[in-house]
Amino acid sequence: MEPSGVPVIDMQDFAGLAEKLVKACEEWGCFRLINHGVSEKLMLEMKAVTRSFLDLPADIKLRNVSPVEGKGYTPPNQASPFFEGMSVYDMASPGAVDNFCDQLDASAHQRETLSRYSQALYDLAQDLGRKLLEGMGLKGDLFSEWPCQLKLNKYNYSPQSVGQTGAVMHSDPGFLTILQDDEIIGGLEAVNKFTGELVPVDPMPGTLVINVGDIAKVWSNGRFCNVKHRVQCYEAKIRTSLALFVLGPRDTKVETRLELVDSEYPNLYVPFNFEEYRTLRTTTKAPTGGALELFRVTS
Repeated sequence: MEPSGVPVIDMQDFAGLAEKLVKACEEWGCFRLINHGVSEKLMLEMKAVTRSFLDLPADIKLRNVSPVEGKGYTPPNQASPFFEGMSVYDMASPGAVDNFCDQLDASAHQRETLSRYSQALYDLAQDLGRKLLEGMGLKGDLFSEWPCQLKLNKYNYSPQSVGQTGAVMHSDPGFLTILQDDEIIGGLEAVNKFTGELVPVDPMPGTLVINVGDIAKVWSNGRFCNVKHRVQCYEAKIRTSLALFVLGPRDTKVETRLELVDSEYPNLYVPFNFEEYRTLRTTTKAPTGGALELFRVTS
């Protein structure tokens, strides 16, 4: 077992790589990637840019708006009093990064760094999608044309917040998340699905965390684990993270991959619209994926 408890996968160790990724999705739903192709220098530059954006005055941060409700600037609130974030929704669509930068009067350096970082993470997401298909004996581009959301996060921890929760227990609604967690300040904890134990996901500089979400559980016919996780305050310091959320299909419904359904493994879920599901998670107060049960196939 790796020091953090969750698997650590080397993207440059090609022998059995696709199968290792699938196994990690099935057993943990959370794992670290090393040698993933995103340079550590770019990751550190983007962390600094994230801090510079989130250190802006509140009136400027509030300019970060999105056509999709709730996908712009998130100020500290009652549920997450230490957390604030900014979002670039549908990050890979033409003009999305430039529009975000225009909202905040970003400098040329901030704009160029965000553009390079966004492309690097998007390319990695596409590669992961192809590898997961390969590991399950399938072919194609899994995430082609799927919207992605890049979120820049800051946890404003004080001495009074030590031991408290920075982000409540949840699963991610989309297919998977590529997370650059703080390489110094820990706090991410994942639930071991076999024991129910909360396992600290300790920082490892230069690595990325993959969290598997609700949509992946449906797509895989229940094989993939939509990992439950939270962020705790371990120490009174500013914690910064960045997350690329690979959401759900744009113009089609979320449904189980047909090749993963047979007489031994009958289909578990009926098709549904991703954005409607995300809304349902909120209205039913089911942040850990419980709303998926509403789409279970009934006999």
